[in-house]
Amino acid sequence: MSEKKLFCVDLGASGGKCFVGTFKKSGDFTMDEVHRFDHGGTSFYLADRSGAVSERSYWDDTAIYDNIIKGLHAYRRERGSSVDAIGIDTWGADGAFMSADGEMLGKVHTYRDHRLDAMCAEVIAKLGEKQIYSITGVHFQPFNVSNQLLWFVTRRPELLKLAERFLPVPTLFNFYLSGATAVDSSWASVTQLMDAATHEWSETIMSALGVPERVMPQIVEPGTIIGKLRPELAEAIGISRADVVAVGAHDTASAFAAAPIDDPDHALIISSGTWSLVGRLIPKPITSEAAMVTGISNEGGIGNTRFLKNCMGTWIVQELLRVWEAEDGKRMSWREVDTIAPAAAAFSAFIDPDDKRFYNPANMESAIREFITETGQQQPVGRGTILRVVYESLALKYRMVNEQIVPICGTPTKVVHIVGGGSGNLLLNQFTANALNLPVHAGPKEATAVGNLMVQAMAKGIIGSMAEAQPFIRKTFAVQTFMPQDVAAWDESYQKFGEICCRAKGASC
Repeated sequence: MSEKKLFCVDLGASGGKCFVGTFKKSGDFTMDEVHRFDHGGTSFYLADRSGAVSERSYWDDTAIYDNIIKGLHAYRRERGSSVDAIGIDTWGADGAFMSADGEMLGKVHTYRDHRLDAMCAEVIAKLGEKQIYSITGVHFQPFNVSNQLLWFVTRRPELLKLAERFLPVPTLFNFYLSGATAVDSSWASVTQLMDAATHEWSETIMSALGVPERVMPQIVEPGTIIGKLRPELAEAIGISRADVVAVGAHDTASAFAAAPIDDPDHALIISSGTWSLVGRLIPKPITSEAAMVTGISNEGGIGNTRFLKNCMGTWIVQELLRVWEAEDGKRMSWREVDTIAPAAAAFSAFIDPDDKRFYNPANMESAIREFITETGQQQPVGRGTILRVVYESLALKYRMVNEQIVPICGTPTKVVHIVGGGSGNLLLNQFTANALNLPVHAGPKEATAVGNLMVQAMAKGIIGSMAEAQPFIRKTFAVQTFMPQDVAAWDESYQKFGEICCRAKGASC
């Protein structure tokens, strides 16, 4: 095999990274970071046509694109002009409408934008929960693209008339690089617009929402070559016209694909980062009423289905650090977080990480303290204790989700795999092992990029399947194991956690 070099762009909700993956003549694989950057949503306070002022949150797609180009320049400087393929993965929501002349019709809203707060109800009113779930297998979340497109159709009809195409976020950047407009099925599957059985846009749902099918991109399977780098751009950067590959563009699809699991029937996978995506890999979607009632989604994988639940992740901690930075004038380092949280008192209080008040509050600490007061608990003292409350509650929530998934799948969980950026959080890894009383294997940390590169390798014929990727993953990336500790104390706390979650919902326990 001749040496092949692949370029990966991994875009998360708070930053982006560019990697080069090299499949060497010797049969070895290496992955190296060549560029990293921060980005995030920016809030504006703008009046609509009625004069009402609202907060609007937008992504800076120009800055993100500029950093992708900087990553390609870094690649050229470090690795030369020859690149075989490029693949982009992103978070699983948002997009932009484009005119026939390539003009963007408005800014790219972020998925936490408050315009979506009540849109689930409007979508449900069009068809009903059961019919939508039976078609898509996707649970109802404010950020779903179904909500976003219904908002656009009903609130911006004048712009819809000008729209030539809707470009999901990964497709938007593929379009900038190559002119390609397709989207892969892993990303399309989470929109609540794709038929989970056929991998096509659902005519039933699109018609009910009033979204014209003409604007929707073609859905392709992960590993499809959808274009080439524009010749003008390749010349400007000084690199070859690489193939542009539709990878598992939803970052969770790529992350799950990189989990080094031996037995999918008994492995719980947690893609840990801003969000915690907790679930199993299954052969086909499960769209039963039991799955719908428990809020589990069926998301398209790479040759399989991700049967999972979207749980809040380290977003809560990130927002705490943002609030404290505003108070102190400096950012608390992760080293300090990793010092003060373990030293704090255990099980002093609990929160339900998925309570709506934690989705996008103005002040995360105030939201946490409000939850604790309303559920009759003692307020935590000190920042370390607040952080520990969050981490303990996240681990206990993972246990709760596992207990919802197991009876529907019909097989017990015997091991937990944590992948993604959160797999480097030693405290949360240990808490997860304790809470579930199961061994936890943590890594790869850059699982999304690994999955991205392996799908590119499939597209280029380097490997024949994701199963063939496993030896490369196991050989290249270290995995750390955490065994359960203090199980009795965690079992007792889980009972209290469940009661607090019930109390917060106003339900009897």
